[in-house]
Amino acid sequence: MEIRDDRIDAGKAFDWGRTSKDYARFRDIYPEIFYNKIVDRGLCISGQNVLDIGTGTGVLPRNMYRFGASWTGTDISPEQIEQAKRLSKEAGMDIAYRAVSAEELDYPAESFDVITACQCFWYFDHKKVIPEFARLLKAGGKLLILYMAWLPFEDEIAGKSEEIVKRYSPNWSGAGETRHPIHIPDVVYEHFLMEEHEEYDVMVPFTRESWHGRMKACRGVGASLTGFELNAWEKEHWEMLELNAPEKFEVLHYAALAVLGRKDN
Repeated sequence: MEIRDDRIDAGKAFDWGRTSKDYARFRDIYPEIFYNKIVDRGLCISGQNVLDIGTGTGVLPRNMYRFGASWTGTDISPEQIEQAKRLSKEAGMDIAYRAVSAEELDYPAESFDVITACQCFWYFDHKKVIPEFARLLKAGGKLLILYMAWLPFEDEIAGKSEEIVKRYSPNWSGAGETRHPIHIPDVVYEHFLMEEHEEYDVMVPFTRESWHGRMKACRGVGASLTGFELNAWEKEHWEMLELNAPEKFEVLHYAALAVLGRKDN
């Protein structure tokens, strides 16, 4: 499904379906602390029904399945959902998935204890989805927003990779990240209260192959470049890694979370 949004990449079209296989193989990279910080807050654990919006290939529900929550994952891309179903089945996990946009959810009111949005919150039409999230949450329910990004101005490999992506996708708005709290649009506060947020650094291990695959799976590369552009990017990025990166290395990232509660809780 091709998506255009003037807020993202200056309106350049992208399609997660084009990169779903790479996404499934290379985007399951969150470190253990990423999940522990969720569980330590009593979220996404046994006895809770959790809705993961923008689930992609089901990275969050698959990695948190062991903590006992009942998970539902939704995503606008049928190809992403196909990969999520495959990976969950192979792992023997009972996770419900649907290919549906966040703006078209139709679950009954007060169906979920937690709604999660990992690496996707900025894609939504917040005026439409925020009242719906409040409707879907039970009393005492939480909206959990999660994010992780490499730090290109501090990590050499991340910085060099970004430079190459920008040559092929000059309007890619995923570049230039620095540490900051997750941006919460004003409309969210009409229905939710910020309860806490946290930002912290993590080192994420890669091989040349896995970092190349992780970069290829990003919106500015595999989801939006033409076949000719993608082939050229792959050649240039591989050459950079062979010159600058050992076979195994770590990339500096920061991670962030925000926990919000319904105003009427």
